[in-house]
Amino acid sequence: MHGKLLLLAGLYLVQGLPYGLQSGLLPMLLRAGGLSLTRVGLAKVLYAPWLFKLVWAPLVDTRGSPRSWVVDVALDVLAVQLLEPAELGPGNTVQVVAYKLGSVLAGGGLLALVPTLSWPLLFLLLATIYWLAAALAWAAPALQQLPRPQPSELPPHTLRLLRDLLAVSGTLWMAGFVLTYKLGEQGASSLFPLLLLDRGLSAPELGLWNAVGAVACSIAGSSLGGALLARHRQLLPLLRSVLQLRLGGLACQSALLFYLDAPGTRLGPGTVLRGAALLSLCLQHFLGGLVTTATFTLMMRCSQLAPSALQGTHYSLLATLELLGKLLLGTMAGALADSLGLPCCFSLFLALSAMPILYLSLAPGTLA
Repeated sequence: MHGKLLLLAGLYLVQGLPYGLQSGLLPMLLRAGGLSLTRVGLAKVLYAPWLFKLVWAPLVDTRGSPRSWVVDVALDVLAVQLLEPAELGPGNTVQVVAYKLGSVLAGGGLLALVPTLSWPLLFLLLATIYWLAAALAWAAPALQQLPRPQPSELPPHTLRLLRDLLAVSGTLWMAGFVLTYKLGEQGASSLFPLLLLDRGLSAPELGLWNAVGAVACSIAGSSLGGALLARHRQLLPLLRSVLQLRLGGLACQSALLFYLDAPGTRLGPGTVLRGAALLSLCLQHFLGGLVTTATFTLMMRCSQLAPSALQGTHYSLLATLELLGKLLLGTMAGALADSLGLPCCFSLFLALSAMPILYLSLAPGTLA
């Protein structure tokens, strides 16, 4: 199992680099440059290419070998095929933690390097890392052991393919959950750092806390979630508990935001208010990490209920819907804040964060 996890860790770390660039670096630079919250939010449109995973997933499931595909686009498909049911907890912990480490390197690390290196040099550095990851994937023994798909396993296409995907037990419920479980959290995490920037934190300091400190807490939360799953904690009760904790953390952050939204409020150096704001930022990322690991394990469990020729495509469908749900609020949050005000926005985020707790009671028994 260790060989599989090491391979997945390296590949998911590389996959997290562009996410960190777009989620950690660009919003800080755009807001520091004077752009409105609405325009900063619209930068989330850059995530659109991730929504097209479902387009090539059927090809990855049925054409060529995982070894040849993974040097480009097939990482999620590889994870579904590579991990045994007993390995889902550790495997998804590695997936989430490594992805976030890559995000930290690209978000906080690049933010620190921007004054020193030019943009062409930064992207050349990223390209070099991708070439190294492709070489790692090509040489990995774990990939050479996976069988090629047989011609008889070719899946149907278009509408019939979608019908077969939705017919997999638990898929419709899972689709609804991944679309909604991050709505409130994503909206709050998009706006709260920008509010701290407006209240006196410098962009480099905020980049350090938001892209390094907070993500380190997120990694700690993901690791704790994996440890709890490895100890055979029941997945759905664990997910319910961490969703409730996240709601409580967001309620505390919202109360803090209502105070910070008062005219003239500043986060002076060394003040209790400044410490509370940064602690709230880190706590929400810690709880979000717990929720993410449990949710991705549930997604993979659902995909493994599909026929082998559909498993990669099925997981890509869920991953696409998960990203779409995060993009909905991440893109709209700035416009909502500019039009409704931050207190109304965070009240909405609280309501959206309560929804998945209620929805979890409708989970089918096949996912328990």
